[in-house]
Amino acid sequence: MSDDRPLYNSRIIGTYIKLISNRYSYINVTELLEYSGMAPYEVADPGHWFMQSQVDSFYERLVKLTGNPNIAREAGLYAASPDAIGSIRQHVLGMIGPHRVCEMIGKATANLTRSSRYESRKISANKIEILVTPRNGVEEKPFQCENRKGFFEAIFKVFDSKIPRIEHTECMFKGGDVCRYIISWDNQFSAIWRRACNYIAAFTFIVFLGCGFLFPVEQLLKALPFAMVIVLIITLLTMVGERLEKNEMKDSLNNLNDSTDQLLEQIEINYNNARLINEIGQAISMHTELEDILAKVIQITEKRLDFDRGLILLANKEKTRLEFRAGFGYRDDKLMFLKSASFHLTRPESKGIFIVSFREQKPYLINDIDTIGNTLSLRSLQFAKKLGSQSFICCPIVCDGEPLGILAVDNLKTKRPLLQSDMNLLMG
Repeated sequence: MSDDRPLYNSRIIGTYIKLISNRYSYINVTELLEYSGMAPYEVADPGHWFMQSQVDSFYERLVKLTGNPNIAREAGLYAASPDAIGSIRQHVLGMIGPHRVCEMIGKATANLTRSSRYESRKISANKIEILVTPRNGVEEKPFQCENRKGFFEAIFKVFDSKIPRIEHTECMFKGGDVCRYIISWDNQFSAIWRRACNYIAAFTFIVFLGCGFLFPVEQLLKALPFAMVIVLIITLLTMVGERLEKNEMKDSLNNLNDSTDQLLEQIEINYNNARLINEIGQAISMHTELEDILAKVIQITEKRLDFDRGLILLANKEKTRLEFRAGFGYRDDKLMFLKSASFHLTRPESKGIFIVSFREQKPYLINDIDTIGNTLSLRSLQFAKKLGSQSFICCPIVCDGEPLGILAVDNLKTKRPLLQSDMNLLMG
């Protein structure tokens, strides 16, 4: 069943969330996500995908909260706003023009949805047909069709073009096998200007040629200054057209550079992640003393991963408490505090996140400690505030099904949001 498959990229939901924050700020986003079985850090992670059932629950609840049955189309169009889909917007802008995006719609949407296959066919210079075919076992909902229309409109709005005309000639929710969209649009101003200049130049050439056959040379020489003025005007008009076209091209190339920079950043992240695994493996094979291994692992983590601070706590031999064994990024006073702190494993009432992660062998990602304040003991809350932690990831260290300790990281200076992919990497 499609309900069990990750089909929709988090950036789709992220666009809804940004729309809500901008136009429906009275809605409690945390409660909306919780109702839908989603977490804020999953939405913030561009590598995370949601199931059909989660997206259905999200939209059903959102319509009730806003009272707007057309919010799917509004969210699709909102993708054109600068604060919406971020890297996808840059990717779209990097394709030179809206017609190019429509021609490559299959590639452009592959990073957003796995539920359907997108195909395009060029009908004319300013008209294209797009077919959306659901994949086997996937049951989309009518609101997703409306969201697609909004997204198609957003493609043109991104380029400061007029909203295109969309004819929905066949719909899978009205008995059709596919969703068929005929999209037509007005040409960009530079293209219209260039075409007009070409027509004027061609007409002028024909007139001059005809005059050459009809009038004597003496009269043509008298009209030469007038002809030169006309040629100069045509040349200036052509130069203006070229300038307009270059400006449009420059904007697209600037956005393409932004996309390239983001891609290079992601390549660097992937490289550091691969080096992390390799270097930790080498550290474990080269050292025999536990203290040496821990020191090397924490050093590699600091070097290769984008976290401000990190620590390793291991259980003592009796498995009665967790003890600080290694860390990075902490000031001396914080290190002394950590070394003197006790994390008792024998107290059933202990609700500290380190203890719970160790017992349950389960990772936790907290982007705002205030959201779980009522689940922590007063002592645990004071401990977190003493360290200055507002968001953190805590992962159990497990060997052959037996918990050995925990690894925790956070960002104090950079304020970079922690993502599901960060937690997945640490657990790996």
